[in-house]
Amino acid sequence: MTFENLNLITPILLAIKTKGYTAPTPIQAQAIPIILQGRDLLGCAQTGTGKTAAFAMPILQILHENRKIGRWPKGIKTLIITPTRELAIQIDESFAAYGKGTNLRHTVIFGGVRQHAQVRKLKAGVDILVATPGRLLDLMNPGFVNLSDLKIFTLDEADRMLDMGFLKDVKRIIETCPKKRQTMLFSATLSADVDYLADKYTN
Repeated sequence: MTFENLNLITPILLAIKTKGYTAPTPIQAQAIPIILQGRDLLGCAQTGTGKTAAFAMPILQILHENRKIGRWPKGIKTLIITPTRELAIQIDESFAAYGKGTNLRHTVIFGGVRQHAQVRKLKAGVDILVATPGRLLDLMNPGFVNLSDLKIFTLDEADRMLDMGFLKDVKRIIETCPKKRQTMLFSATLSADVDYLADKYTN
């Protein structure tokens, strides 16, 4: 199995080559084709097995191709929620690395820092938003984040998110998203709460 077998577009394949990747991991080989078909997904794999690339690469491709054919709303089109600042930064860096040939705009928001710089980037316009739940809700309440144009929602590290007590926040965020969307949940383990989210919010 190669990345070419997964029908990824040239800009992403070039980025993969730059990163030195030679073959997809199992979660990448299984998840990428499903995501590219626009289907919802619950992906379970241990940390360090390439889950971020498994959703970042196809998300970039979907947005890039939709922009080319004119399906391009102005607002945030993809939201990735993750439990910690460190993970959020890592995911944003992955989108920068894999998407440098797509000209898609992305940013990351998290707590523990002043909001001003994050609000300025949001006002400038982003296609892909990576966020921790608390800061996202802080910026949604005054209207700095509008999810009405959202097409893809991803919950990363779902089990860790719920272990940290974010279930209510996650539910509040998901319920503000358009009902017609692609939803993905990624988790290192499966629990009753993860199963609940998958049953309630994915098709």
